[in-house]
Amino acid sequence: MTGEVSVVVVVGNPKPGSRTLTAATTLAEAIARVLPASNTTIIDLAGIAPGLLAPWSLSEAAAEAVDAVRAADVLVLATPTYKASFTGLLKLMLDTLPSGSLSRTVVVPLIVSAGPAHKHLADLQLRPVLGELGAVLPVPSFLLAEADIAELAGSVAGFVSEQGAVLAAVVGALAGRSAVAPDR
Repeated sequence: MTGEVSVVVVVGNPKPGSRTLTAATTLAEAIARVLPASNTTIIDLAGIAPGLLAPWSLSEAAAEAVDAVRAADVLVLATPTYKASFTGLLKLMLDTLPSGSLSRTVVVPLIVSAGPAHKHLADLQLRPVLGELGAVLPVPSFLLAEADIAELAGSVAGFVSEQGAVLAAVVGALAGRSAVAPDR
């Protein structure tokens, strides 16, 4: 990792330009301000889905997305809860990554659920996969009910206020530099 922090957003909603994308972008921008990050890359998997079907023969766009994920310092992985889990589209992306390939990457999962009964389902399925990839998961997932999307800015601000110092410290430690805690 260089002195510059990169944030990459991966959105696993099969609908292009989804509310999941909006939520993930908002969260990533807030995290980037806390770190601070030098660049943020947004990857909406809906636009490159066919290129992910064969991990041994990725399309050019899919290969670039995988490279961006592997180079990320901070990865915001966003998915709606879909059939009681995270989406198959996000799984396609994760299946392109070798075991342990996220061992120096701080991952912040973002889960959008239809309601309170579903809010933990995708998270329960996603975390073991991220563990296999070696992801660093120092903070809880950002869980967002569809009914709360209207309050997205406030929810993101609250999450970053609570978790920003931890994210900054862990990213700094992985980079071998001391972290500066955000002002509260």
